[in-house]
Amino acid sequence: MADDNGNVLDTLDPKSVRRIHLVGVAGTGMGSFAGMLKAAGYDVTGSDENVYPPMSDMLRTWGIPASSPYSPANLDAAKPDLVIIGNVIRRVNPEATAVRERGLKQMSFPAALGSLFLDRSHSVVVAGTHGKTTTSSLMAHVLVAAGKDPSFLVGGVTQNYAGNYRVGKGPHFVVEGDEYDTAYWDKGSKFLHYRPRTAIVTSVEFDHADIFRDLPHYEATFEKFVRLVPKDGQLVVCAAYPNAVRIAREGTAPVITYVAREGADADYTPRNLSFGPEGARFNVLEKGQDLGTVTLPMSGAHNVENALAVIAAARGLGLSFAEIQQGLSTFQGVKRRQEVRAEIEGVLVVDDFAHHPTAVRETIAAIRHRYPDRRLWAIFEPRSNTSRRNIHQEDYAHAFPGAARASLKVPERHDKVPEGEELNVPKLIEALKGQGIAADGATDVQTLVDRVAAEAKAGDVLLVMSNGAFGGFIEKLLTALKARAGKGT
Repeated sequence: MADDNGNVLDTLDPKSVRRIHLVGVAGTGMGSFAGMLKAAGYDVTGSDENVYPPMSDMLRTWGIPASSPYSPANLDAAKPDLVIIGNVIRRVNPEATAVRERGLKQMSFPAALGSLFLDRSHSVVVAGTHGKTTTSSLMAHVLVAAGKDPSFLVGGVTQNYAGNYRVGKGPHFVVEGDEYDTAYWDKGSKFLHYRPRTAIVTSVEFDHADIFRDLPHYEATFEKFVRLVPKDGQLVVCAAYPNAVRIAREGTAPVITYVAREGADADYTPRNLSFGPEGARFNVLEKGQDLGTVTLPMSGAHNVENALAVIAAARGLGLSFAEIQQGLSTFQGVKRRQEVRAEIEGVLVVDDFAHHPTAVRETIAAIRHRYPDRRLWAIFEPRSNTSRRNIHQEDYAHAFPGAARASLKVPERHDKVPEGEELNVPKLIEALKGQGIAADGATDVQTLVDRVAAEAKAGDVLLVMSNGAFGGFIEKLLTALKARAGKGT
C-alpha cells in the first residue's frame, strides 16, 4: 500500500514482474544482484550517480544498461514493473522521489532478494561481525564441488568463479547476511529479510557505530535474526564468542557449536592443527569423533573457524565428509582476503580487507603463520565509520603483535564521526612503539607509498589492510616497487 514512502512492497510474486530497474546499480552488492536478476531471466536496467570500472565493465558484459546521473528520465526509458532501491539512496534522490510520486512498485535490495529467490530455496545465511564473505564463499563452493548446484550471492569476488553470484538449479541459496541497514525507509538489518533455514553466526563484536549505539543495540539485531531460523532448521555458531552462543540459544533452532581451539568444548573442533606455506591442515572432530583430515589453502585460526562453520553446516545439509574435504581443498579464496598481489624482487605484497581490531590481529597472525621466516610490515587504513573512532583505541593498540613494523594512514575528518571521538593515531603509534614495533603514520597515501617502497627489503611481506580502495595504495606501491627494481636499487 502506498504511503509517504511510496508503493513499498515487502513481498512479491516472482512471476508478476518482468522489467526491473535498480537505483544505485554501481554498488558491489546491487550490481551483482542486477547480474543475478539478468541471469534469472528478468529484463534489467539500472542507474547511478557515476558508473566506473570495474562495475561498469561487468554491467556491460551482462547486457545491463546503466544510466547516469540519477534522473526521472531513467524511469521513462526503463518502464519498470519493479524498482529496487539501494541502501545508499537517500529519500531526496531525484529518481527515488519520482518512484514515490508515480506510485511505482518498489522494494529494497534485501526484500527483493528474499521474495524473488530465497522464498523458494533452502536459504543458507552466513552472519556475524567477521568472516562473512570468506565463510559464505567457502560454503557455496563446497556445495558446488559436491554437485548440489547452489545459487549464491556474497560480498566479495570468489576466485573459483571470478564473481560474487551464481544462479544454480539446486535447492540451496547461500547468502552473506549483512547486519547493515536495508533502505531509507527500513533501518532494520538486511539479514532480517533472508529467510534463514540454515544459519551461521561467526562472531558478534561491536561494529557499525554509525547505526548502532552500543554492543547491546548491535546484539539486538542478531537476536531478531536467530529467531527467524525455524525449529527444523539449524543454527551454527562460533563458541569463541560466548555472547553469540547465548544469542543463538534464544532462538528455537538446534544450536551447533564450533571453535578452532583443540580440546575445546564444542561440537566441531580441530585436532593436530598445523600451518604452513600451503595453508592449514587439521583433523576434524565431530562431537569427539575423528572424521578425518582436511587441507585448507588459507592460513590463520580465524580461517580454520570459518572452515569448521562450513563443515558443521554442510554436515547438517547431508553432505558426506569426503564431499566436504574435496570442496575445502579446492577453494581458491576470495579477492582481498590474504590475496597475494605480487612479489617484486623478494618483496611480497598481500591485500586484505581487515579493519576491525579483531580482524587486524587475526590477519596478522595468519600471515605470520604462513610466512614465519619473513619480516612482516603491516600497513593499515582505518577507513570504516567504526575504525575511525576511538571506540577501539585500546584494542588496536594490541592488534599488531607479529608485525615487525606498522605504518598507519591518519584518517581525514569525517562528518559521521563526532569531534572528539576520532581514533588517535599518534597515540596508537606510540603504543605500538612501546611494544617494540617500528611504527609510523602519514596523513596522505603517497607519503606512505614512498616510505614503504623506499624501505622495503627482499624477504619482507607487506600486508596491506583496508576495507576500501586506500587511495589506490597497492597499485601505486606496485608501480613504485617495479620502478625501483628497474633501476636496480
